[in-house]
Amino acid sequence: MEHIAHTCKSCGNVFQGNFCNLCGEKILHASDRSFKRFAETIFKSITFADSKFIKTLWLVLKKPGFLTKQFVEGKRVKYLKPLSLFLVLNLAYFFFPVIQLFNASLNTQLRSSSVLLYLRHLYSNVVATKASTMGVDLAAFSLIYNLKTVGLAKLMVMIFVVIASLPLNLLYFKRNRFFTDHIDYMVELACFNLLVNAIVLSIVTAFTGLGNYLNETSLTIIFIATNLYFLIRASVQFYDEKGWRLILKSIVMMLFLKVALELYRSILFFVTIWSL
Repeated sequence: MEHIAHTCKSCGNVFQGNFCNLCGEKILHASDRSFKRFAETIFKSITFADSKFIKTLWLVLKKPGFLTKQFVEGKRVKYLKPLSLFLVLNLAYFFFPVIQLFNASLNTQLRSSSVLLYLRHLYSNVVATKASTMGVDLAAFSLIYNLKTVGLAKLMVMIFVVIASLPLNLLYFKRNRFFTDHIDYMVELACFNLLVNAIVLSIVTAFTGLGNYLNETSLTIIFIATNLYFLIRASVQFYDEKGWRLILKSIVMMLFLKVALELYRSILFFVTIWSL
């Protein structure tokens, strides 16, 4: 059998066979450039990506914490990476900005800061000063602010994830987890929230008329219930937690998630103001 020597187009290495033994580049044959092969490649890429995406999404819903556990243990081939899933859902979420989860309008920022009188006055003074500097009234400034903060929120959501990961080092220090493992865990929680409490909830309210019944109280109940579901199920899966400690730590994390969200929104507020 005759062995033909090929010169690699990428690295210049001389080799035999279909693949360069130095860089892995494949020899391109005429059949590889046919429309049939082109169609086969597209079909395989779409079905493979879709199957991993759907499978990963389903695991986040059905078995919270399982994806993160598999990922940190090195079992990554079968699933989409948590961070990749997060980026896809984060992009999709900003096409459905009905539910303000990680994004926050100027009105939301001013109302949420009302729990602390100092912050309320500070935010109001900052807004008034900035609007005066720009020579616009509050209504016009709100429109400008809201358009700007949407784009920044997409880039800054990971700040919330990192902040929310901080207490996990203390709560689960005996589990000998790396801090990045806790971040992966919170990335999965963020994916869950983007899917359930942002995208799905926005679609449901838009097409069923349930939006008329949603208010701050009902949304708070939904957020608490869904996040408790995730934290309890995921803590069993990922941290092997159980008993009264499971419930107590889940409640503590719920409280800190609120703190992390307010800190994130505060950072988002000042970054948005600074960028205008």
